[in-house]
Amino acid sequence: MVYKMKLAEISEIELDDDTFRPHSLAFTKLHGNGNDFILIDEIAQELVAETTKSRFAVACCRRSFGIGADGVLFLVNSPRADLGMRLFQPDGSEAEMCGNGIRCLAKYAWETGYVGQSFEVETLAGIIPVQVREMDSNFWARVDMGAPKFDRNDIPACGRGEFVNEEVEGNLVMAVNTGVPHAVIFVEDLDFDIQEIAPRIRNSSIFPEGANVNFVKLGKSLKIRTYERGVEGETFSCGTGAVASASIARRLGETADEVLVETKGGPLIITFEGDKAFMEGPAVTVYSGELNEEYWWSLSGEL
Repeated sequence: MVYKMKLAEISEIELDDDTFRPHSLAFTKLHGNGNDFILIDEIAQELVAETTKSRFAVACCRRSFGIGADGVLFLVNSPRADLGMRLFQPDGSEAEMCGNGIRCLAKYAWETGYVGQSFEVETLAGIIPVQVREMDSNFWARVDMGAPKFDRNDIPACGRGEFVNEEVEGNLVMAVNTGVPHAVIFVEDLDFDIQEIAPRIRNSSIFPEGANVNFVKLGKSLKIRTYERGVEGETFSCGTGAVASASIARRLGETADEVLVETKGGPLIITFEGDKAFMEGPAVTVYSGELNEEYWWSLSGEL
């Protein structure tokens, strides 16, 4: 009975004398250019209690010990849009928005039949319009990322005005908010130890809420490496980081209104229409599975 009570505490599912449901938790594993996510479908009902979502993400994102991922996406209902998206990161924090994550959520929602080819997703960063299509039998999504925010109050960053070529931890940094805060540093060479440099910028006091850190090499395309807050490490790809890098490069006159951004995990196409930025890229379903009772029980000590 103690075993069942622990499981009920995690999932907030009522017990009776004879049954406990569910005995497992269904999930889907997806990735967008190698930025990988666990998706939990809560359209029908809440499956992971609100009070434990953060700790659930910490446990399940652990590679080798959990499913392993850069975050947990919760697909939820929304009173303001067709769907809602919540993203909890490996450190337990909840992110406002994720470009690769929203494409993964869009793929699942479209293939499940929840939405058509055009729909809106509510995030903590606002309502995000999405269009999906198949190209050469591959799924692609075009996401309206809105207008990048360059003012320090909107990033947020200390000081006034735009954040342009300010020295932070010995690096010339520009910053922008494309759903989440991003620092952008232009470099000649991307071959360096990102773990040595990026955490100091990410945690600089100049960014009250922290910032993702992008290192960008200019050329016919933009090549970038991104260190993500919440993951606290480099990821294969960051959609909002690609938009941030392209936005600043365009503002400096280094790119046109359409630019190919090459992340370590694959390409993204960033386009601009007036002040608005659009991100287009793939998403892949890797597998579906279930967390069984034994794993739920092992989590109970952590949750």
